[in-house]
Parts: sequence; structure tokens; C-alpha cells
Amino acid sequence: MAAKGRMALIIVDMENDFVKGALKCERASRIVPNIQRLVKAARTAGVPVIYSNDAHLPGLDHEFSVWGEHALAGSQGAQVIDEIRPEKGDFVIPKRTYSGFYQTDLELLLRDLGVGTVILTGLHTNICIRHTAADAFFRGLKVVVPEDGVEAFLEKDHVAGLEYLKMAYKAEITTTDRLLTRMKPR
Repeated sequence: MAAKGRMALIIVDMENDFVKGALKCERASRIVPNIQRLVKAARTAGVPVIYSNDAHLPGLDHEFSVWGEHALAGSQGAQVIDEIRPEKGDFVIPKRTYSGFYQTDLELLLRDLGVGTVILTGLHTNICIRHTAADAFFRGLKVVVPEDGVEAFLEKDHVAGLEYLKMAYKAEITTTDRLLTRMKPR
């Protein structure tokens, strides 16, 4: 994939278990309003909105050895929070690892949509955002991350995650407000 093409907004792991449940990130609530604004602007501008969500199989997924069971496929914990839930026309891509690309349909979907730039939002800056950014970069996609649209359990991990994305993948670190100016209504 080339870095030219349209943008897509990818929302990573903004699910009940990560925002309110089994793996609650206390800092997640601060990014919800910014993601809401980005989702609204993206839909208005015709920018694809894609949800990359953990959907683990009970007792099978390797992540359980690190984090315990969470976001089980089909459970309430694996549902996107109500504040930013998917609507008709949005895409939902389940994942079983940190990366939104690894053994999912995300790459094929982005190619079919003609996407060259991915805007990554959600949780966690230093884990799932980082791994999804890596796989986007390796596929020739431009990576954009609003620093106020991603979070981690700890501030130091959030900051270190952003620095790593910028250093390793030349990610554009920006803000929600700056991104909103780039999403023009159709």
C-alpha cells in the first residue's frame, strides 16, 4: 500500500472492559469526547470509521497470560462503549492480538477503501496503538495519532508511546483540533 490515498479513522479497543470493566483504564474517559468529535467529523466528511476491537476466545488467547481474561468475543465487555458505538456504514474488525492488522481483515478493508493514511485513536498508546501503528507503517501507510485521542494506564507510558511512534514510524503526532480542520464535509 502506498501512503497516498484517503484517510481512515481507526478506533482501537474503546470497549467496555477497557473503559469501565475488567481492564479499566482510569484515564480512558478523558479521550472519549475527542474521539466523539473525530467520529462525527469523519462521518460527515466521508472518512471511513473503523473499530478495531479485542474479541478474545475464552481460555485460548495468549494475552490472557499477561492481562487475564477480558473482552471475550460476544460479551458485553467486548462491546464498544455507548458514547462512540458504531453506526450503519462504520466497520468493525475484531482482533485477538495487540495489532489491528495481525490475522484480521483490516489491511484488505483499507486497500478496498483506497486508504493511505490511518488516524489511530483509543487504547493503549504504548500497546495496541503502538503495534497497530507498526503494522500500518510496514504496509506503507502514513500514521497520524492525536495525542489527546489516545491514552495508556500511566502518563509516562502514554508519553513514551507517543515518542516511540514518532521516532520509529515517523508518525505525525497532532491534536484532535488540528485533525478536525483536515476533515472537510463532503
